[in-house]
Amino acid sequence: MKLRLLCFCLLVTWARAASAPNIVFIFSDDHAYQAISAYGDARKLLETPNIDRIAKTGMRFDRCLVPNSICGPARATVLTGTYNHINGFMNNSGSIRFDGAQTTFPKLLKKVGYQTAMVGKWHLGSDPTGFDFWQILIGQGNYYNPPMIRQGETIQNAGYVTDIITDVSLDWLAKRDKTKPFLLMCQHKAPHREWEPALRHLNADGDRVYPEPATLFDDYAGRGPAERGQDMTIEKTMTERDTKLIAPLRLTPEQRKVWDDYYEPRNAKFRAANLSGKDLVRWKYQRYMHDYLATVRSVDESVGRVLDYLEKEGLAENTIVIYASDQGFYLGEHGWFDKRWIFEESVRTPFLMRWPGVTKPGTASKDLVSNLDFAETFLDAAGVPIPSEMQGRSLRGVASGMKPADWRTGFYYHYYEYPQPHRVRPHYGLVTERYKLVRFYGVGDDYTELFDLQKDPQELRSVWGEPAYAATTAELEKELARQRKELKVPETIPPEWFGGANAGGGAGKKKKQAKQGEL
Repeated sequence: MKLRLLCFCLLVTWARAASAPNIVFIFSDDHAYQAISAYGDARKLLETPNIDRIAKTGMRFDRCLVPNSICGPARATVLTGTYNHINGFMNNSGSIRFDGAQTTFPKLLKKVGYQTAMVGKWHLGSDPTGFDFWQILIGQGNYYNPPMIRQGETIQNAGYVTDIITDVSLDWLAKRDKTKPFLLMCQHKAPHREWEPALRHLNADGDRVYPEPATLFDDYAGRGPAERGQDMTIEKTMTERDTKLIAPLRLTPEQRKVWDDYYEPRNAKFRAANLSGKDLVRWKYQRYMHDYLATVRSVDESVGRVLDYLEKEGLAENTIVIYASDQGFYLGEHGWFDKRWIFEESVRTPFLMRWPGVTKPGTASKDLVSNLDFAETFLDAAGVPIPSEMQGRSLRGVASGMKPADWRTGFYYHYYEYPQPHRVRPHYGLVTERYKLVRFYGVGDDYTELFDLQKDPQELRSVWGEPAYAATTAELEKELARQRKELKVPETIPPEWFGGANAGGGAGKKKKQAKQGEL
């Protein structure tokens, strides 16, 4: 009897695996939706024809939000389908490590017969678990000639990081067991700071002068001390390494020559100009755009190589392909680079998905979705039960154009890391289609802001406390409280959640917990 049961279970597992779709998850680091041509940014910063292929053959999500706009925590959310106060990875400070023993979607897929691989940027401290194969960058990784860890062994690579990650990913696909479905997580370093381009792309834009965002010289009037007190401006925070006045360390002599041939004449011209004030900010912005967008070009090429492989091998019609980033990023809006805020350019990440038989080609969705939903979506696609502890939902209904009647209308956000590296105050809040309610806490006086995105899409003026918004405020406060309770958000935050020693213990109060306060 036991033998029959075992054979039946194996047969069910084999049948499920035989019909299950493959999954290719392409993930970049700090890629702003403004820098993907499918999103139609008014500045038209660059064309991304290969990423756009996913949009043309699938769905573009215009409001994909993240629970915590920072690299490591976003990756932990993708793996677990949970908020960071549940999965235990709140910040990038190095004071915490991802607990690989917890439930993740790769583990569950592997259990039902999927082959699983993780290649590229991991950035979670601990070794990957749930993968048949993994090769990861060390920490943040290097753009040029990066060392990597493959199955526990450190190896040295020659070349540009995006190309290497793509080469390893395609090599794994070619050598996989072709009788089984697969999950490939191809995770790029680019376009993370310091935005160091592939040498072939150094003059790809022909010294183009990029349009400036309308808020490049934002004075932060109409908002509170958090916005005024941050340290992430192009004007004051960018370093000489960021602006390529200092070359990277890992270039070979041959690579260094190509680098110097491009940058040094331009750097000499800059030094001779002796710029200051707004002219200096404008120069930094132009250099930032050149470098950042050049790194995006390499990612777009990588996406094209992966899509071409799937088509050549006859896999495209049974493979879900996702392109996303760990969060959004500022490209000069409000004078900023980086992320962290609940504000739109930061909390909203690019997300494009081609799911054969589910997504209609060339469609778009404005529904509130999240990277919190990725794990549940993959499990649903594979026919695997979604664990009750996961806090997102499968995107099958939204992706097919049949949004469930009870789909979310508000989304909870919570950022912790303070004060390093950019002095963005801890805050939490609620995001809806039209409004953002945000509470800053744990540093000086707690305070609240409210933004009306319909009337103020650039989020330049808080309307908190204005009589005309009294009823709306009451509704948002009620929903925020409900979600915090449902999501099991603790009322008191321990010091290590803010970054441990880097934060001075708690949000600037040594060895003291931070009470999140009342709205």
